Amino acid sequence: MSRSSRLPDVLQGLALPVIAAPMFIASGPELVLAQCKAGIVGSFPALNARPADMLDTWLTDIQSELAAYKAAHSDAIVGPIAVNQIVHQSNQRLVHDVEVCVRHQVPIIISSLRAPPAEMLDAIHSYGGIVLHDVISIRHAEKALEAGVDGLILVATGAGGHAGTLSPFALVGEIRKFYDGPLILSGAIASGDGILAAQAMGADLAYVGSRWLATPEANIGDAYRQGLVAATAADVIYSNLFTGVHGNYLRQSIVNAGLDPDNLPTADKSKLDFGSGGSKGEQNAAKAWRDIWGAGQGVGLIDAVDSVADIVDRFKQEYAAARERLAL
Repeated sequence: MSRSSRLPDVLQGLALPVIAAPMFIASGPELVLAQCKAGIVGSFPALNARPADMLDTWLTDIQSELAAYKAAHSDAIVGPIAVNQIVHQSNQRLVHDVEVCVRHQVPIIISSLRAPPAEMLDAIHSYGGIVLHDVISIRHAEKALEAGVDGLILVATGAGGHAGTLSPFALVGEIRKFYDGPLILSGAIASGDGILAAQAMGADLAYVGSRWLATPEANIGDAYRQGLVAATAADVIYSNLFTGVHGNYLRQSIVNAGLDPDNLPTADKSKLDFGSGGSKGEQNAAKAWRDIWGAGQGVGLIDAVDSVADIVDRFKQEYAAARERLAL
């Protein structure tokens, strides 16, 4: 099956084959709007909108501004929005947040941690929305497909935040053996070359996260931005201490919190609490995403704080140059 024929309409016609990954705290309306106006999929975690009633406000404002932008720029490619939902019993907002997204007919829902239940899928499918589920293993992929999701986001080794340990070559290759639907690849993709490489190995789109952190539109502090610019792949630490799920974080932020990044204890998985974005009973006062900075191994390609528009323009140039080098 060709790439264009297996992608749903909402994922076709983008300025670049990119979905911006939803990032805790960092992804808010300003970042999402910039991503969509640049022609890629913009996304945010539902839990970033706090209190819960704020989710309706965010979606109303984002959808209104994008509609006005489309009306004023008839030739522009405007990407769709996506909202991330954490499917876990500790997320007491899940039912509420899904209902809000259904009311706003959000075109793309990104589900994480566990496969979405049938009632959630039915509600999203009722208006033509799609559900993309992120996975780190073949077993998780099989479970998600059995549940009825519309596509898979493969979170390979090196991805920022919660991430797996499998090589992207292994993960994409094995899943393509039994699944011919939409695949999105995540894991240290921070250039136009990386976007093309994801497609070359069998994915349809790239899932880019950490690169958007070093932008003025991201909802993070300047120390975090500068930490990203200064870091290399060797500065990324893989641990489950901070949320109970393994993820990648910047070494310097762990040091700043008074911890030894080379001797971190293991978290108690029984205390997972995704209603708060972390885990109960953490052994220190530092909070994931706010104090402990998520980042992927692609940070070594981040050399400056740039606007989303400038990053997408650079990605386009790099992507086109890579295709030309390969005579594609």
